[in-house]
Order: sequence, then structure tokens, then C-alpha cells
Amino acid sequence: MWLTSIWWLGGTSSGLLDRPTCDQLPLSLRQRDLCRRKPFLLPSVLDGARLAVSECQNQFRLERWNCSTSEEPPVFGHELTSGTKETAFIYAVMAAGLVHAVTRSCSQGNTTECSCDTRLQGGAGQGFLAPAQSWHWGGCSDHIRYGTWFSRRFMENTVKNMSTSRGGFTLSTMNQHNGEAGRQAVERTMSTDCRCHGVSGSCAVKTCWKTMAPFRQVGAYLKERYEQSVQVSDRSRRKVRRKDQRRTVDKHQLIYLNKSPNYCVADRRRGVAGTRGRRCNRTSVGPDGCNLLCCGRGYNTHVERHVQRCECKFVWCCYVHCRRCESMNDMHTCK
Repeated sequence: MWLTSIWWLGGTSSGLLDRPTCDQLPLSLRQRDLCRRKPFLLPSVLDGARLAVSECQNQFRLERWNCSTSEEPPVFGHELTSGTKETAFIYAVMAAGLVHAVTRSCSQGNTTECSCDTRLQGGAGQGFLAPAQSWHWGGCSDHIRYGTWFSRRFMENTVKNMSTSRGGFTLSTMNQHNGEAGRQAVERTMSTDCRCHGVSGSCAVKTCWKTMAPFRQVGAYLKERYEQSVQVSDRSRRKVRRKDQRRTVDKHQLIYLNKSPNYCVADRRRGVAGTRGRRCNRTSVGPDGCNLLCCGRGYNTHVERHVQRCECKFVWCCYVHCRRCESMNDMHTCK
């Protein structure tokens, strides 16, 4: 329940509960206790949710399931418990969003309990530089370990309580696995940044530190994992069936239990918005193309009039003179 509500809050643009307290959110007893002990991290929880929702909508904006949070009841009421590929992505991106937001808060000095990761500072190395050059760790490395710890601690109670069995596997273990894959995605997309030191910029010495990638890059990484996700078929041996072969599940893969609906037709009971009325691209052969997005139902075409300023010139002195330009464009929407 708490993830549904926080996920939905992350998708709202209004001022609703911009600064909630621990008692205003539907948290479990353990989560509320953690929140009360670390209230300074509550803004990061909400920031992480907003980050996750925004990136989910960005990654799926052209597909039948577009990660919409505008439906009533919210789409995620069903998606969080359906055990589909979409469930897997939601848990992964939510866990990653928490890691990213908390870690960024630490690095920016917004909390007293954590700061930069100083474990590497002072260490030296050689390898990617010429033998005569050297580098050492310094600067402000993002404290990914603290962010990962908090994300895991905050979410672990939720997935343990969701233990509905699906063919010998549980929704709980699926969500745990995908949440951990999301957290690992932040670490796997980190990069090493360096700054040169030396006479006249000779770069005789480099100071390097670890930094998180922009969350857009983390989202793209998880979308690739979503596309390559595998269906779990045997909990006891932790195997999956794909193309009639069995292999061990990789910890960085996303896993799911049930096939996804086609998301073509609206189903309020299941929280499916459908694609009727969605804008499509008539010339595209991708998921945003009218044939795929409209599920073969066809599409409507109407002309859209655009008015904008154009051919602007600076006139001395001191204003800008522009023409008023109009254009007519075809717009296609699914039937």
C-alpha cells in the first residue's frame, strides 16, 4: 500500500503533501520507525519517487503502457501486484530512485549522517595513464553504499509482506530481486571523473572520484533490462525457461511471473488505461506507430494549427520585431 501511495504522490504535480510528515504517509510500523529516526531523509524518499515516476514515463512515453499516473484508481494499484514485466520495472526504478536521491543528498551535504564517500581518498593508482603519470582518489565521491543501504532497508519490509505465490515462486522474491537489480543499476552506471594538476595544465597528476550517472542514463539501463527480462519458472532452483532452455537468473536481470496484458483496451478494474485517443506516428514502424499503438483499430486524422513567432530581428534601439507564422500539421490519434 505504501509504495502505491508514494508512487502516486511522485506522479502528482500539485502541491499536495509537498512536505508530509512520517505519520501522513501509509508506512508500515518498521518504515515509520525508520522514518522517525531519520526524518531528514523523508524529502529524499519523495524526491526518489518523483524521479522514478518521471523516468518511467519518459522511457515508456511511446508505448502502449505509458506509465501514466493520471487514472483513477491509479494504474499502479494493479501493476504493483500483477507480477508482470511492468511490475518488475516499477520496483527496479523505484529502488534506483531512492538510491539516487539519498546518495545525492549525502553528496550535497544536506544531511549530517552521511556525506561524500571517503573510503577511496588517499589511495593511488596507475593504469589508464602513462607510466610517468599518476593519479589518486580525492574529491567528493558519491556515497553509493549509504544510499543503497537506505533503499534496501526502506523497501525490504514491503516486499516481504507481499508473498502471494505464483507457480512455485513468490511475488515477494520477485520484487526483492528486481529492487536489488534497480539498486545495482545505479552502481553499475557510475563513472570516474578526474581533474588534472600540473604546470600549465600538463596533467602530471590526476585527482579522480566516483560519481553517479544522470538518472536518465539509469532509466535507459533499466529499460534495456526490461526488454531482456525473463520469466521465472522454478523458485527452488532459481531457474528460468526461455526458448526451451534453462539457465541461472543473473542478479542484474529483471524477472517476472506473469505475461503482460496487451494494454490495448481500457480496463478500470485492472487499471489499464487503453490506447484510445493516444497520439501516434503514422510513418513509424516502432511502438509509437499507429499500427502498433492503436492495436490494429485504425486511427483518426485531423489538422492541427500552430501559431508561433518567427523571423525575429533586433531593432535598434531596443526591441525585437517578429513575424507571426502559422503552420498546419496532420495529427493522428488512435480509434
